[in-house]
Amino acid sequence: MDIEKIEGGFSPSVDGKAVEAGGGMVSAAAPEAVEAGVMMLKRGGNAVDAAIAAAFALGVCESQSSGIGGQTMMLIYTGEKVAAIDGSSRAPSLAHVNAIYKRDRSNGYRATTVPSTPAVLGYVHHRYGSLKWEEILEPAIHLAKNGCTITALQSRLQQKELNNFHSVDSKSGARYFLKNGQPYSSGDLFRQPDLADLLKKLSQKGVEEFYEGSIAKIIDADMRENGGLLRYDDLALIPWPIIRKPLKRKFRGISVYTMPLPGAGRTLLFALLMLDQLPPDTFQDMQRGYKKIHLLTEVLRKAFLERSDRPFDPNFYPQMEIEEKDMLRRKFARRSIKEILKNVDKSILSVIASEDERSGETTHLSVMDSKGMAVSLTQSIERVYGSKAAAAGLGFLYNNYLKDFEYTVPKHPFYLRPNAVPWATVAPTMLFLEERLWMALGSPGSERIVSALAQFLIHVIDRDLSIDKAIIAPRMHCSLGGRISLEADRFSPGLIEFLKKKGYRIDQREPFAFYLGCIQAVLKRQTGPGFQGAADIRRDGIAKGC
Repeated sequence: MDIEKIEGGFSPSVDGKAVEAGGGMVSAAAPEAVEAGVMMLKRGGNAVDAAIAAAFALGVCESQSSGIGGQTMMLIYTGEKVAAIDGSSRAPSLAHVNAIYKRDRSNGYRATTVPSTPAVLGYVHHRYGSLKWEEILEPAIHLAKNGCTITALQSRLQQKELNNFHSVDSKSGARYFLKNGQPYSSGDLFRQPDLADLLKKLSQKGVEEFYEGSIAKIIDADMRENGGLLRYDDLALIPWPIIRKPLKRKFRGISVYTMPLPGAGRTLLFALLMLDQLPPDTFQDMQRGYKKIHLLTEVLRKAFLERSDRPFDPNFYPQMEIEEKDMLRRKFARRSIKEILKNVDKSILSVIASEDERSGETTHLSVMDSKGMAVSLTQSIERVYGSKAAAAGLGFLYNNYLKDFEYTVPKHPFYLRPNAVPWATVAPTMLFLEERLWMALGSPGSERIVSALAQFLIHVIDRDLSIDKAIIAPRMHCSLGGRISLEADRFSPGLIEFLKKKGYRIDQREPFAFYLGCIQAVLKRQTGPGFQGAADIRRDGIAKGC
């Protein structure tokens, strides 16, 4: 790895997708959220203050991906150590497999878990923040009251989800997030006065108001009226986050910290450990190296298979951490990559009968400040526009995280039961060079998160690409069931036929596909002062510093 080449190859852009600055950096999936975070840094706040402001703002202006009705997970680097913040939501006490039909898991009020985002953001502010709570929520309140501009991407997603919005009997989500029942047009101003009032109340009374006060009573009444399962008592058992020890392994000598279970960090680390057994120049020419793409797809599939075969809920099976350590041993990774190298052919695809993947959606933001702190934060309402049901009088979307539980195998650790937490695919990540903070990054995209991050790290660490160029590089994903999604126009024409002959099903996506993740990365320069920030071209975000 040539760090001077990596950092020296960075090319700032006029569109804000690639930026350099000296006093801190924010990268997120919406410009308004980035501005909110930078505002906190300029006021003397730390990375946690900036991340909270950006997270609330994302819930306002990127409401298709997250909001206060969802859940939030993150890594925080205090300048001394990394903490993993497990902000899992919880199943309502009335939730059990016989109460939820398959059609209820995706859309409508019964799909919802207890939202954890307000509790998580409130908790990390109390423990790590420095600015006043009211000050941090100001940008989100302003955006909700005065409006955000609808992007072309949001308009397309509303069109795509139109039938799902209207499948909810109350049409509550359609009433709040569509324009007279139809998608907004790109450039339209989208105001959310009810959400502004709710955020104002949270800023004045704290997040407890959401779980124990008037807001909780409104949610309870709304759920009862519309056949939902969430109750005041569920909310009153506030889902405060759990601080966990992050997972840590080395890839090419670089320390990689990421999210433990119930997140998907171990899947990312296992993939990296297998790749670490290969020469660093293995993936130098990924677009034309057909066999190398084939190898990478099977490495990713093996990582997903191990995740699927070794599930456990850390809240109830802490002793299983021993098995997690076994999965992340280099000896196991070495044996696994040898098996892959020996058996890379279509016969391996017949072994697994599985759903290709969930279609969940998420958002990510990364922040660093001049004081040495960093945050890598991923939050979601699960699918695009969550359950498509909105809280009447409050203006936020309920999540549909009940979709992420197991419904058919009672012995599965994530089998649906009252107050259980869902299985998550998020992997907020940080990199350290000789224990010096180097990078904070992450991506949305459900199962594609691990694929996107692994390829990004290959591009940076093995190919010496700068973070902006690594994000732009062509991207693909191989599901557990053997379906390869790729940006077809960006790979050589013969690759698709090669992969078909190997037995894969091919899912051709547009160039710079929304589906294949959206990396937000911030880098603290090692070859000079300052920061570099990059935002994925596949969505609407930017990076900005101060």
